[in-house]
Amino acid sequence: MNKARVGVIGGSGVYDMDGLEDRREVKVATPWGDPSDVFVLGRIGATEVAFLPRHGRGHRYTPTEVPYLANIYALRSMGVQHLLSVSAVGSLCEEYAPGEFVMVDQFIDRTYRRRQTFFGDGIVAHVPMASPVSASMVEQVMRAAEEHPITMHRGGAYVCIEGPQFSTRAESETFRAWGARIVGMTNVTEAKLAREAGISFACIAMVTDYDCWHQDHEDVDVQQIIQIAHQNASKVRELVRSAVPLLGALPDSKWRDVLRGAVMTSPAMHPESAKLRTAALFAAE
Repeated sequence: MNKARVGVIGGSGVYDMDGLEDRREVKVATPWGDPSDVFVLGRIGATEVAFLPRHGRGHRYTPTEVPYLANIYALRSMGVQHLLSVSAVGSLCEEYAPGEFVMVDQFIDRTYRRRQTFFGDGIVAHVPMASPVSASMVEQVMRAAEEHPITMHRGGAYVCIEGPQFSTRAESETFRAWGARIVGMTNVTEAKLAREAGISFACIAMVTDYDCWHQDHEDVDVQQIIQIAHQNASKVRELVRSAVPLLGALPDSKWRDVLRGAVMTSPAMHPESAKLRTAALFAAE
């Protein structure tokens, strides 16, 4: 049985996870289709971990095309309690400079083309999202970061845009006026689905650029992101390796039974097709 306690999703520039014992690759089928790639399973110390490159190896999926539902459903079916997501972002403030890291604490969702719930089609559920990130996970990652020569910032609202285009200058300035600190294209969808799946969630945001608002820096482009992302990749992999055992030692996710108070539809009214698509989310462990 392929089981893992901690899940890691790698973003731009982070397509693999080394340093795993008992390393193996596993293909996981889900009712929501195929995940982004095969999972890399292994162990760091006593903690079983499952790694997945969000965009697939070779970076094949746009932010909209990423099979988010399949990715999160597969992690839940493997028993993952805590999910750590790594993502490249643009900075919307002077203090968060390219090459630095941010532990996100809030999200603003500006996406409009992607499905971000396992529910509907006969089952209605509303999960709470006031605090989308696990504070205990953030504490452990911050603790791990102290062992590495990196600059890690605690907190910051992440505004998630649809992409794949970068922001206009007017949008970038609007996001800054809202108080957002970073901008990206992926993580809010993972946060919402992880909550529905009863998985605790945290995000390490890797700052690659200043978006397009900063007068003293050129507007963001792909080459700039690739350059900084590759520079950050080895640092974040080392950080993740240090953080995984700490995350694995945390209690089970407090959200594991979130659906008990979130589903509004009477069980007698659940269509068989919808029950099949959500079975792992209700499964006893």
